[in-house]
Amino acid sequence: MQVMIRWKLRPDEVDRELELLRAVYEELASVQPDGVRYATFQLEDKVTFMSLVDLATGPELLQQLKVFQRYRTNLDDRCDEPPVMTFLHELGAYRFH
Repeated sequence: MQVMIRWKLRPDEVDRELELLRAVYEELASVQPDGVRYATFQLEDKVTFMSLVDLATGPELLQQLKVFQRYRTNLDDRCDEPPVMTFLHELGAYRFH
């Protein structure tokens, strides 16, 4: 399953977001769960973020991580525009994998 998630933070929440995301990626690097590819990008406006997620075994893998649970707990409260998930259907890729 491949998804894109896009959300827009309140400007005063950007530093907190970056801190929480660092913790998520530190945990992913430590645990190294199989079947997960995850990347987050901060867009040019500095308040919009986008994640690309490839979960071979489903979203449960991420949701089991305590640090991800902590990250996700108040995300909607930190946003001007809440996360929107879009399922992706790959048509082709060059050196993306």
